[in-house]
Amino acid sequence: MAARQKTINMTEGNTVRLILTFSLPMLIGNIFQQLYNFVDSIIVGQFVGADALAAIGATGSITFFFFALCNGIGSAGGIITSQFFGEGSTDKVKNCIANTAYIMLVVPISIGIIAFFAAGPILELLRTPEEIIHDAKVYMRIMCVSLVLVSAYNFASSMLRALGDSKTPLYFLIFSCILNAVLDLIFVFNLHMGVFGAGIATLISNFICGTLCLLFAFKTNPYFKMSKSDWKVNPALLGKCVRLGVPLSLQFSLIAISCMALQRVVNTFGPVAVAAFTATSRIEQLIHQPYGTLGTALATYCGQNYGAKNKARILEGYRKSMLIMAIFTAIMIPVIQFFGNPITSLFVKAPEVISMGASALRITSWFYIFLGIIYVARGVLNGIGDATFALINGITEVVGRFVVPVLLTGVAFIGVWGIWWSVGIVWFLSGLTAWLRYLYMKKKI
Repeated sequence: MAARQKTINMTEGNTVRLILTFSLPMLIGNIFQQLYNFVDSIIVGQFVGADALAAIGATGSITFFFFALCNGIGSAGGIITSQFFGEGSTDKVKNCIANTAYIMLVVPISIGIIAFFAAGPILELLRTPEEIIHDAKVYMRIMCVSLVLVSAYNFASSMLRALGDSKTPLYFLIFSCILNAVLDLIFVFNLHMGVFGAGIATLISNFICGTLCLLFAFKTNPYFKMSKSDWKVNPALLGKCVRLGVPLSLQFSLIAISCMALQRVVNTFGPVAVAAFTATSRIEQLIHQPYGTLGTALATYCGQNYGAKNKARILEGYRKSMLIMAIFTAIMIPVIQFFGNPITSLFVKAPEVISMGASALRITSWFYIFLGIIYVARGVLNGIGDATFALINGITEVVGRFVVPVLLTGVAFIGVWGIWWSVGIVWFLSGLTAWLRYLYMKKKI
């Protein structure tokens, strides 16, 4: 089994050690990936202004929607690959990598073209404030062009992680993030290119990261060293990827649509609220990373053990991951409660934005435990290939983000704060749904 030398077999060994060992490089990588957005937001917010920060933030939910359509298919390919790896079937693993590559080439190009031309109408539909709509449109279109580049990296990283290699994607992300920061300073601070410069810096960084990660994987990982027969189009496998990937894409897309609905509510409160919401969203994206990393590690762990037909280890993985999540949550809540103001001030100088953002973070921090439950339950359910859950979870988020913000912000004594209360309430609803789905599927593993 020489092909396994650069991979991790998670069907045997200490559960906590395996999950944490696998999670740590991935967590560092995910944090660096979020630094793309952090660097853009901090440099633009500090050196260009609050309106420019709001322009970048106004595109976040929209670009997430288009990226989500692509990433669902890629995630499905990773889940199926991990199951084949658990079976010990090298030929199936290689053929799955090849067929996922076909999907991840065609889908991002098609969606990127559509998204580029739809940028303007969508921003207008979301009532983007007049002061920021031009910069928002520029930034969003650059992100649409980079869609295929990000998908190339996501494809390579999802395949490598399915095989237990969480370190290789990390190395390229670190390099790319440093490059992005340098280019941001050059284009925004030195050349005064504003939002356009921040977008170009991200585009170049994505191109280099995706290209290098793919080349390295094909050169060094034994499962990427494929013969002509491995590249054969497999209709049955493509169908399996689509059947699992479409619900995952719908889940991510419905979440993105719900975020757009929330962004539309935020936009009605003006540039200060948009800037504060952008700052809190960036901070919460970073807070999501330990939870998300744990969930992704658990999905790989459960995928391999599901392929190996080892139910006991799957259930043990869930229990141990819930404990890890609870410990992290107990640490994060007081951190946000006491340091909300200095954390928010990293993004913008305007006192009114800092004050609103810090108060908002204190509201949402009380709901972190439900955020953790979402990711842990999702990790198990994705690992065993439960496509139905993805759709259920997406629908829950849509209903919550469409209804709750409108109701809460319409109450006079709540007003703008209803934006952030609704975020926490949606986490609660989604966490409860995920936990109930896990209890149901636990009997069927």
